[in-house]
Amino acid sequence: MPRFTTSDGVSLYFTDEGEGLPLLCLSGLSRSGRDFDYVAPHLSGVRLIRLDYRGRGQSDWAPHESYTIPTEGRDALELLDHLGIEKAAVLGSSRGGLIAMGLAATVKERLLGVALNDIGPEIADRGLEVIKDYLGRRPSWKTVEAAVAARPKVMAGFANVPETRWRQEVATHYREVADGLDITYDPKLRDAVLADGAQVVPDLWPFFDALAELPLCMIRGAHSDLLAESCFDQMVQRRPDAVAVQVADRGHIPFLDEPEALAALRKWLAMM
Repeated sequence: MPRFTTSDGVSLYFTDEGEGLPLLCLSGLSRSGRDFDYVAPHLSGVRLIRLDYRGRGQSDWAPHESYTIPTEGRDALELLDHLGIEKAAVLGSSRGGLIAMGLAATVKERLLGVALNDIGPEIADRGLEVIKDYLGRRPSWKTVEAAVAARPKVMAGFANVPETRWRQEVATHYREVADGLDITYDPKLRDAVLADGAQVVPDLWPFFDALAELPLCMIRGAHSDLLAESCFDQMVQRRPDAVAVQVADRGHIPFLDEPEALAALRKWLAMM
């Protein structure tokens, strides 16, 4: 099992597959490297590296105070160091995109390019409230079948999704236990996020602007509740050279194997 130990002693799980351009995939807040199961088979000519953040997936749990974007960014850099990779492109979904912007603002020389999946420098309040509602809490469904049946309502803004995909989502993001289903991450991630929410939120536009001169791809779910269309439009205005696309029938976050998302990612990868 591929693992490495961070500078503060946390054992993290990762996968490293393929050959070519190093592409570091950073997942959503409570998710894992399996976020990229759908897109992985469609990307060629890349060395696909996926990290389970501390406290998520198959990585070790850590003090919840360390579940922060700066610490997770440091973990990502330490993984690249562990693998002997000087520079990598970053595909960041949701929180992963925030980490990518943080890396651009601090260690831009380590980046070949950045792709942002349904994330930007402004976080919509509605999406934040949805996250706070479920984060760190066990699902109410007692069976996989019940969770699959509920998935279309849970994933607001999604349409034309086959049941097989919902079933895969449930299998990825929950685990079966004796008395029902449970989450696949440290419940204390909730404490960390709520503590961050009590702080003054910084202006993230300078972090977005730090992506200047890097090949940039920006993907938005057309019905996203976390990345407002007005924010996305401003992102496009600031970076007219970027590959930008909105994915129909998708909320937060697109799966990335949609035709328009794949076309955007392939065009972005060709820029490096």
